[in-house]
Formats: sequence, C-alpha cells, structure tokens
Amino acid sequence: MSEIEFRTAVIRPVECMREGWELIKDQYWLFFAITFVGMLIAGIVPFGILLGTMFCGIYYCLFQKMNGQAATFEGLFKGFNYFAPALIATLVFIIPAIILGIIAYIPLILMQIRMMNEKNPNPAEIFSYMGFFFVEMLVLWLILGSIHAFLFFAYPLIIEKNLSGTDAFKLSAKAVWQNLGGVVGFIALEFLLGLIGYMVCFVGVYFTLPLMFAGALVAYRKVFPAPNNQNFNPPPPDAFRGAGSYN
Repeated sequence: MSEIEFRTAVIRPVECMREGWELIKDQYWLFFAITFVGMLIAGIVPFGILLGTMFCGIYYCLFQKMNGQAATFEGLFKGFNYFAPALIATLVFIIPAIILGIIAYIPLILMQIRMMNEKNPNPAEIFSYMGFFFVEMLVLWLILGSIHAFLFFAYPLIIEKNLSGTDAFKLSAKAVWQNLGGVVGFIALEFLLGLIGYMVCFVGVYFTLPLMFAGALVAYRKVFPAPNNQNFNPPPPDAFRGAGSYN
C-alpha cells in the first residue's frame, strides 16, 4: 500500500452534519430507502457478515452523489463488489465483540447459577451482582466503541482507494487517532441523533441514518481530500468503473 496522506484537525461535527444534509437533501427519500434496505439486509444475515458490504453499498451511492453522478438505488448492491475487504474490516469488530461477550457473560452466568441455588439470596449479593454487571457492560461498551471508532474511515477507504480490509482498517485507525477529538465529537452527535430517533416510536432512527452516513462521508472527505485537494470533488465519473475488485 503506497502512502496515503490525510489531514488532521479538520473535522467539525456539526459542520459535517450540515454539509451532509446539503449533500442529500434533494434526494433524501432515495437515500432513506438505500440506508433502510441496506441496514435491513445487514440485520437479517447473522453475525454481521453483510454489514460491511451494505456499508460499502451505502457509501458507494453517497460517493456517486458527491461526485455529481446520478445516485441510484441499485448502487446499494455495488457493495457486493467489495464483499471480501468489507468482511475483513468488519471482522476486526465482530470477532473481539464475540470473544469479549463470551468472556463477560461467563462470570455473570456463574454468579446467577449460584444465586439460584440459594433458598434465601443475600440482598447484598444481589446488589453486588447488579453492580458487577453494570461495570462489566460499561467496560465492554467502551472497548467495542473504541474499536468501532477506529473503523470510522475504513469503508470509504475500501471504495475510493480500493484497499484491502486490513490496510483500510490500519489507515483508518491512524487517521482517527490523529483526528480523535473530531471523530469522538461526531460519534457523540450521531448518538444524540440516534437517541432522538429512538424516542420517536423507535423507528425515527431510520430517518436519521441517511444524515449520519452523509455526514460521515463529509468528515472522510475533509480528512482524505480528493486528488485535486478540493472538497466535494472526488475522482471523475469513470473512477468507480471496476472498483472494488479483490484478488
């Protein structure tokens, strides 16, 4: 992998969201359909096998829009062109999640079995059990959240730079570390938008997803500028022709 340069201290979360909205607002319902179906497919297939593929498909459509091309719903399925590298990048998150989840639940199950075998459980033990569960879940959430954050730029890198999954993750992690404040702020803003969405009958979050993806791609473009160093001016239309081949 040749050295790919990136910028630092350029992510302004609210600004990225605003520019993301400007990017998709004239085709919002198209991108709503793209993200809704993409996340639905990713959720149906177990173990997140198609999660990265659908993420790539969604970003592919957004790249089309950003590049001045006509974004189409069919572009979502271009994500399958990146199946192998996207899966590898996703496994970086899924494998630790599975391992840590098993490790976390073993002591909890043992403690629960012990309490069930006692006729009169000690209230202090119940309190300790709940406290241990809370702390363990918090630690698990922080670890997995950190891994997820380091994947922030991975899928756009796979599409635009045609990187392998491991190279995309390593470069993404490096760029995230150098832009940690902006990335954390953006993820916090995404969490806030998602929370607001969940408060609207739990389905409102699907209406915020297009904005989240668009804002994330704007943040990516600010960190990884187009070849001519101008934002919102990605490679020419034929740059995506044959992209994503993986041998």
